[in-house]
Amino acid sequence: MLALDALLPYARMLAEWPERRTTHVGFVGYGATVPGHRVLIAIDREYDPAIPEVIARALRERGARVDVMVVDAGTPERELDELDEVRVTMRRIPWEQAPRRWEGIPWIEELAGRERYDLLIHGKGGPIPKTPYRYEAVPWLRREHFVAPSTTYPLDLHRLVNEKTWEAFWPRGRGGRVHLTDPEGTDLTYTLWDDYYDGTRYGFDASPRYGHLFGHPTTPMIRQEDAAGVVAGTTSHFCRAFPRITVTVEAGQVVGVKGGGRYGETWEALRQEAQAIHYPAFPRPGLFWLWEVAIGTNPKIVRPRNVHLHGSGGFEWERRRSGIIHMGFGTLWRGPEERWAAEQGLLYGHLHIHLLFPTLDVITRDGTRLRVIERGHLTALDDPEVRQLAARFGDPDKLLREDWQPLIPGINAEGSYEAYARDPAAWIYHSPS
Repeated sequence: MLALDALLPYARMLAEWPERRTTHVGFVGYGATVPGHRVLIAIDREYDPAIPEVIARALRERGARVDVMVVDAGTPERELDELDEVRVTMRRIPWEQAPRRWEGIPWIEELAGRERYDLLIHGKGGPIPKTPYRYEAVPWLRREHFVAPSTTYPLDLHRLVNEKTWEAFWPRGRGGRVHLTDPEGTDLTYTLWDDYYDGTRYGFDASPRYGHLFGHPTTPMIRQEDAAGVVAGTTSHFCRAFPRITVTVEAGQVVGVKGGGRYGETWEALRQEAQAIHYPAFPRPGLFWLWEVAIGTNPKIVRPRNVHLHGSGGFEWERRRSGIIHMGFGTLWRGPEERWAAEQGLLYGHLHIHLLFPTLDVITRDGTRLRVIERGHLTALDDPEVRQLAARFGDPDKLLREDWQPLIPGINAEGSYEAYARDPAAWIYHSPS
């Protein structure tokens, strides 16, 4: 195991990087900290304690006063199961009463305000609320997350990769169409309607949501929403890999869930439970509307070891790798529709499917086809301007190459995809990827 001194250079870099009030790795920084600032780092007990310790040490070197708090999340280390994703994301009561895994814990956020901290470092994912203090994430659970090329990836280079990718959606994609496929079975199309380009939607405006680019507008959905097709896969954020799931989408809304083992069975039951509820974010009744087509942009992200264990973070970490897409269906995390549902004791939340080898095209109004991702490879990494900038930091071929590729039989590994799809966990948890 790496000693603390080996982690400290990474923490010192983060202590200098600019703050962007975003939760996405590669764009997390604590650089607005100056001598005399008070900082609260709040984690739960699944984090390796070395992570907050070295961050605190780096910030103290900058003259800050740093407190570290460890919260007992009540989850002993164990193997993930197929329903952990549902437990993490779905609720019928206010999230303040049962914070969802990885989002900020409300009483900690209140504490940071009451005690007048200058910076709260807390939480792993989801939108960050408006607060009177600075608020940044701490997405690294394990030392292998932290001490990695993904953490030290050149910020200017990563920024340019994001901006080049975002050009296909904003502004060039406005009024165009998206076609998304994946060899596990996804085939989906939708329109980037003009009405979505009003600048009011979280993460879908002129400034890209760095590291987590929204290839589909976020809520609220409009009446002409027309996403249609099938989304299929075998992994999600926070649960055990499940038998192949297929989700059928019509006019933007999930109309059926098949397969997926216990995950799929539970998803379909939740869909039926909510099908008569008219959420304010959606033009028709029903919960599971597509809004999240989130594109990872860091080529140096690697699937963690022991990905079968709860404390590894599961497959959530790898969604950040360039070219991987995670699809989300339901309400926006902490969005107004979730507050509306919680006040009435109604189901809310959103569920995910990961696409590991997607191909995504934006077809503009004039018929130009923009290939954004090709079989899991982010095409912005091949852009001449990106390569020119990469050369300032080292060998462009090495800097722009994905350090990790998932292996799936029948797609990029020997064997039968049909056999894999029946029990993907047996393959994933014993394969070299």
